[in-house]
Amino acid sequence: MFTAFLIKYAEIGIKGRNRHLFEDALVHQIKYALKKCEGKFLIHKTQGRIHVDACSAFDFDEVVEHLQLVFGISGICPVVSVEDEGFEKLCDTVVDYIAKVYPEQNQTFKINARRARKDYPKDSMEINADIGEAVLNAYPQMRVDVHNPDILLNIEIREKIYMYSEIIPGPGGMPVGTGGKAMLLLSGGIDSPVAGYMIAKRGVKIDAVYFHAPPYTSDRAKQKVVDLARIVSKYTGPIYLHVINFTDIQLYIHEKCPHEELTIIMRRYMMRIAEHLAKENECLGLITGESIGQVASQTMHSLIATNEVCELPVYRPLIGFDKQEIVEVSEKIGTFETSILPYEDCCTIFVAKHPVTKPNVNVIRRHEHNLDEQIDALVKTALETDELIIVE
Repeated sequence: MFTAFLIKYAEIGIKGRNRHLFEDALVHQIKYALKKCEGKFLIHKTQGRIHVDACSAFDFDEVVEHLQLVFGISGICPVVSVEDEGFEKLCDTVVDYIAKVYPEQNQTFKINARRARKDYPKDSMEINADIGEAVLNAYPQMRVDVHNPDILLNIEIREKIYMYSEIIPGPGGMPVGTGGKAMLLLSGGIDSPVAGYMIAKRGVKIDAVYFHAPPYTSDRAKQKVVDLARIVSKYTGPIYLHVINFTDIQLYIHEKCPHEELTIIMRRYMMRIAEHLAKENECLGLITGESIGQVASQTMHSLIATNEVCELPVYRPLIGFDKQEIVEVSEKIGTFETSILPYEDCCTIFVAKHPVTKPNVNVIRRHEHNLDEQIDALVKTALETDELIIVE
C-alpha cells in the first residue's frame, strides 16, 4: 500500500542558511543506507522535507530497518502519495486509506492538513472539516477527537498529495560527516564502541585504532574488535580500522617502568600513537570510552596524565555515565553481546596489582625517561607495521 516515505528531521531545521548542506548530507546517507535494500528509490528534497519514493517493489520492513540506522532522521513516515485529481478523489483516497490501515474503524481521529501549495482551492481548515465529514459519513462509528486522537492523519498538499498517520522513530542526531572526523581508540570492551556511536550521532565521521598484543592477545580478540567495528559501521558508514602491534612497546614499558604506573604510561603511548594516526588522516580529535572513576586509569588525576601527551582534543562522551547506562546503550545498538565475549585485549594484560590512582604527571614524565633508549624506534616500527582494515 505504501509507496513512499516522508523523512522528518529535527535539529537540522534550525541550521539557517547552512541547512541545505545538512539536508544534502542526510540525502547522501539515506542513499548509502538503501543501497543494500531490495528495490530502487528516488530520494529528493522539497521544502523542509526529504522524500524516499519507491520506483519498484520493495521490502517495507527492510527499508525501515535501514532508515533507522541513519543519523539525522527523527521520524520515518510511511506515505501514500497521490496525484491531485480533485477534492472528491482525495476524500475517496482518505476513506480507502482508513479502511486498509485501520480495519477496526472504531477509533477516534483527527485530520491535520498542511497546504504548502497556496493555489489549492481549499485552505487547511476547510480541508480538515470536509475530509473529516467524509470519514464520518463512511464510518459512523468513528469519532473526532482534536486533543488526543487514536489516529492523527496528516495530509500535505504539495505538487503531489501525501498522507500518513504513523511516525516511526529515527535515531536523531546529525548526518555523519557534517561534524568532521575523529579517531576512536577502539578496544574489545563495552565502552569504546558506545563512545564511537555517540560521537558519530553528532555528525562525526569515525576512524578507529586498535592496539593488538600478540601472542598475549589472540586473533579471536582482534576479530572481536573487527566485529564491533562492523556493528558500529551500520550507523557510521565505513570505518578505517588501524591495527597497531603494541606487544614490544608494552613489554618494554613493563620492563623499565614502575609496575603501579604501567597502565598510565601504556595509555600515554596509546594516545601518542592514536594522535599520530589522527593527524595523518586529517582527524580533528581523539575519542575514548573513559568514564570518571570507572577504573584506576580513569580517575581525574589519571585523565590529566593521559591528556597531557595530546595536542588534539580528546572527546569522552561517556565521561559522566555509570556502567549500567553504558550497558543499556550497548544493548540498544547491538554491541553488548560481542563486547562480553571472553577474549582479552591489551588493556587487560600486564595489569598492576595496585595501580596508581592519583599519578603525578612530573613523576610519570621522569619515569618515562627510562624508555628513552628504545621507545622511539619501537613506536616507529609499530606505526610502520600498521594494518589497515576497511570495515563496513
